[in-house]
Amino acid sequence: MTSNITREQAWELLNEYNKDRFHLRHAVTVEGVMRYFAEKLGYGDEADFWGIVGLLHDLDFELYPDEHCIKCREIMSSRGISEDIIHAVASHGYAITVDIKPEHEMEKVLYATDELTGLIGAVAIMRPSKSVSDLELKSVKKKYKTANFAAGCSREVIQRGADMLGWDLDKLISETILAMRSCEAAYESV
Repeated sequence: MTSNITREQAWELLNEYNKDRFHLRHAVTVEGVMRYFAEKLGYGDEADFWGIVGLLHDLDFELYPDEHCIKCREIMSSRGISEDIIHAVASHGYAITVDIKPEHEMEKVLYATDELTGLIGAVAIMRPSKSVSDLELKSVKKKYKTANFAAGCSREVIQRGADMLGWDLDKLISETILAMRSCEAAYESV
């Protein structure tokens, strides 16, 4: 898979529809996580594509939260963005806002890690270091089991994503922590 939009163009588009630092930082986090997994899973030649999908995954969320993963299709289509990117971005709303099932391994990774990056990020900011650099699986699992902690991060979606990938929850969490470590400097700078 290749992208018909550059990272710079994707960043411009994201900033057109998102002004909140939290949303921009989350987009950069997911971009980095997706690039990490592209490399880790043997799709290194598609890392730019995976990253752009991660960067644009919540394109419509800030302005159109009730049409999340729906409005983005219209926006990206009107900009001539490839259907591969549109499908991948929209599929992370599967069984939440859309019926577009993640098919490619990249789409499954996005589905599994989007909510999880939020949960891991929430755990990290509770630590003295405020960083994922020293975060361990057991710390995340403890907070994962606490339903009211980062309540907006759906444990059901995270588990469904792990199941789609055929991974146990510990592997998904551990690998996502490593992925977030790999790009922490990038999202901290937003």
